[in-house]
Amino acid sequence: MPSSPSPGRPRRLSRAHLRQDFAASLVVFLVALPLCVGVAVASGVPAELGLVTGIVGGLVTGVMRGSSLQVSGPAAGLTVLVLESVRAFGLAGLGVIVLAAGLVQTALGLLRWGRWFRAISLSVVEGMLAGIGLVIVAGQLYAAAGVTAPDGGPARLAALPAALAGALADPRAVASVAVAAGTVLVIVGWPRLPGRVGALPGALVAVLLAGLVTALAGLPVATVRVDGVLAAVRPPDSAAFLLLAEPAVLGAVLAFALIASAESLFSAAAVDRLHDGPRTEYDRELVAQGVGNTLCGLLGALPLTAVIVRSSANVRAGARTRASRVLHGVWLLVFAVLLPGALAHVPLPALAGILVHAGWKLIPFRGIVALWRGHRGEAAVLAATAAAIVAVGMLEGVLVGLGLAVAKAAWEASHLRVDHTDEPPQDDEPPQDDEPLQDCASPSDDDRPPHGVLPPHGAPPAHGEPCPSPHDAPSPYGLPRPPAVGVLRVRLSGGATFLGLPKLLDALEALPRDRPVEVDLSGLHHLDHACRAAMTAWAERHTAAGPHPVRLPPFLDPHAAPAAAPAGP
Repeated sequence: MPSSPSPGRPRRLSRAHLRQDFAASLVVFLVALPLCVGVAVASGVPAELGLVTGIVGGLVTGVMRGSSLQVSGPAAGLTVLVLESVRAFGLAGLGVIVLAAGLVQTALGLLRWGRWFRAISLSVVEGMLAGIGLVIVAGQLYAAAGVTAPDGGPARLAALPAALAGALADPRAVASVAVAAGTVLVIVGWPRLPGRVGALPGALVAVLLAGLVTALAGLPVATVRVDGVLAAVRPPDSAAFLLLAEPAVLGAVLAFALIASAESLFSAAAVDRLHDGPRTEYDRELVAQGVGNTLCGLLGALPLTAVIVRSSANVRAGARTRASRVLHGVWLLVFAVLLPGALAHVPLPALAGILVHAGWKLIPFRGIVALWRGHRGEAAVLAATAAAIVAVGMLEGVLVGLGLAVAKAAWEASHLRVDHTDEPPQDDEPPQDDEPLQDCASPSDDDRPPHGVLPPHGAPPAHGEPCPSPHDAPSPYGLPRPPAVGVLRVRLSGGATFLGLPKLLDALEALPRDRPVEVDLSGLHHLDHACRAAMTAWAERHTAAGPHPVRLPPFLDPHAAPAAAPAGP
């Protein structure tokens, strides 16, 4: 039985692997083609630029090491950010932003910071995707109706019902909405067909059927405008690089680098769970993504990221090595060179339907429900991130989400819990069933009092009688002894910082002073200097005011022998 490759070593290309990769590359090409065109149109750039980015993702990023089966190209997750950048800075400005973001990604990968992108809160990432999905769905519903969408996420959502209702009165708009709705239905229902027919990519079938129906029925719907790949590629000129002096452009560069890197590396982690081949090398994958985006920026094309839809299709189609994603780039190049005119027959409402479905899939409905049931704080961060993206913008929404995630982590780290339990007195514990009562009298007859003489006050009982508890015996003055008291155990858990001092001192000072107290700090993961000093001072005051000393851990007790304090500040 052949041994499987090590997690960090790529598979060697064999003839059997080449056949599997060749077949998988055709499947990925058919999945990627309508997505490349649809993302480009939704981003407000020529459709050919989506093909250029897909080609770079296959032929450049696909050759480099990192994640062997992950496929890169234009992603719906960056559509909103690209559209905002094109409107603000133009196509030349977009090229400069993508180029600079690619250089940032490359530098971070060379500095071996790729693994740190995995430390981004999952609720922020899912909130980002949910916000992007909502913006895409709202914007593409306007495109499906042939209506210009208003600026701003809240305005789009507010005016959407009226726009769709008004579209029903226009025959052209009705035809456009029907084509978009039919595209969504085909995408959802096609994979459920039995046999090999259902294995065809639903998006490709939907676009082909939409184009066929539109041509045969003569529907009055708009189609993709085609100018040629060479005409669409416009590298940024020297004047465009002056935009890098503007703070807004630098913010867009950081947003592209952060979001594209996080999406790619999270996608790599998801793809690794789909196969048993080599694991992703995150630093090298970040370098590969950076090199690809640098080239896309030089060509004036869209940014690229790793895309889970294409990557999962690549794995499920039986891909074994990087050859499948490289070949998919070859097929995109062949199509762009030989058949660019075929794009002119693709209806724009069909692409809008593809993007509506893609945006809907970005919203993690099941994840939101699971978070709300188990981690409502994380669900709140997710919802706030998505709402900020819809209301303000991509960069602002991500920053809001990151700030809330950090604040939530800081609060949880400093959250202190104080519990106390009563322990019964040890002297009141009954004897075990197999333990005989203690005979307190001496077995010697000389120790017994003479017949008829009572034992003196406080003398031990007669031979054979059980020994009473010390607290049951009378005091030397003939007064009853006070009842036995148990230890009051106080347990602290969480993080004890100066932020929790009011709560800590309120709980400690409310303890009764006539009870022995033992403080247990084993549940703490952090104890700062302020809380150490406060607890030591309280213990001294409590001990001085009551009959019982407070028992502290050795490293806190000033009267105990020196002992090593637990690790941590």
